[in-house]
Amino acid sequence: MFLNQQIEIDTLPQISSVALKPISKNYLKIILLNKALVYVICIGLVVLAGKFIIEKEELPDASMYIFGFALLVCVCNLILSILAFKKRKYAIRDKDIIYSKGLLVNSITTVPISRIQHIEESRSWLARKLKLSTLKIFTAGESGSDLKIDGLPFEEAKQINDFLSAKVNGNH
Repeated sequence: MFLNQQIEIDTLPQISSVALKPISKNYLKIILLNKALVYVICIGLVVLAGKFIIEKEELPDASMYIFGFALLVCVCNLILSILAFKKRKYAIRDKDIIYSKGLLVNSITTVPISRIQHIEESRSWLARKLKLSTLKIFTAGESGSDLKIDGLPFEEAKQINDFLSAKVNGNH
C-alpha cells in the first residue's frame, strides 16, 4: 500500500538551532591581501587613465574626484568583505554538512553525506604559510564542486576529510 503522509512543518528540524563554527580568522588575511592587490591595480589604472585622458582635456580637478570615487568604492568593498567574512560558518553533522555565507545575500548549503562522491583538499602557497586549507565536496550528477569551504585550519580540514571519506566509503 502506498502512503504519502503530510509532514507538519513545525516538526521539522531547524537549521537555525545548529551551532555553526566560524572559519579561521587567518583566512581574512588572504581575503584582504587579494583585495589589496586588486585595489592597487584598479586605482593605478584609474590614476594612469586620469593622467593621460583628463589632463589632455584640461580638467585636472576631475582626476582627484575620479581617484576619490575609486578609493571610496574600494573602502566600501573592503568593509563589506570584512562583514561578509564573519558570516562564513560551517557545521559537520552525522548525516550532512552545512555551510553558511553571504552578507547581503545569505546562502546556506546543506550537503547530505550520502550524496558525496569525493572530497578534495587543496592549499595555495599563502594558505600553506597560514596553515589553512580548502575543502571541496563533490556530489553525484554535478560538474564542479557542490560545496567549497575556504579557510579551514589545516589539521581540522584533514580531520573532516578523513571523517567524510570514512563515511562515504562505509568505514564509519
